[in-house]
Amino acid sequence: MAKEFNVPPVVFPSGGNPGNGLNHRRAPVAPFTPPKNPNLPFMSFDIGVAASSSSFSAPPIGIDNGSFDDELPLLEELGINTRQIWRKTVSIMNPFRVNSNLYEDSDLSGPFIFLMAFGLFQLLAGKLHFGILLGWVSVASLFLYVVFNMLAGKNGNLDLCRCLSLLGYCMFPIVILSAFSLFIPQGWNGIFVITGVFVFWSTRVCTRLLVELASCGDEHKGLIAYACFLIYMLFSLLVIF
Repeated sequence: MAKEFNVPPVVFPSGGNPGNGLNHRRAPVAPFTPPKNPNLPFMSFDIGVAASSSSFSAPPIGIDNGSFDDELPLLEELGINTRQIWRKTVSIMNPFRVNSNLYEDSDLSGPFIFLMAFGLFQLLAGKLHFGILLGWVSVASLFLYVVFNMLAGKNGNLDLCRCLSLLGYCMFPIVILSAFSLFIPQGWNGIFVITGVFVFWSTRVCTRLLVELASCGDEHKGLIAYACFLIYMLFSLLVIF
């Protein structure tokens, strides 16, 4: 005996006939139009409309140019005086007439530039000596500082920062030697004579500056010159070998 189930009728939203829903279309809706109120700003986002046609304008931003004109250049704020570095470099070019008054301040930016140039020329020669240069300059400055103050005793007024500055600036002839060695063939015996000239140049300038800027150095000038000679001869060996 078959069992019957009561199935509820299906009601379609189109009115009962599913075929009529296919032909049913929604009524078109009008596009949004902004209210015509002159007190409210409105910006148009329509493509192709020029920005000048918009009734909205951004408020002007005031920039005070006078505040930037009163500021110092960036190099002067960092304590780097390029004119002073150039004057010191030109003064070293003549080893017999060095103006010691230019080296009163302990400038470290010039020696850093010379060390980086020295390392760059060595890199062009196939030698990576940046770390060696920084380490050797630090140890050499400490060595020269200890030697000078031991010779001068309690009257010595040479500080470590000034010693590092003088040693770095007098490295300029060795930097020229490093650049000149790029054009010299390897194994040429004349490089030893040229190296001796540049080492003598650096030694004379550094000794004269140390004696004139620090007190109690005239009587120990020969020992100070010997210490400077050892330092610059050590750096010249990096160029030769």
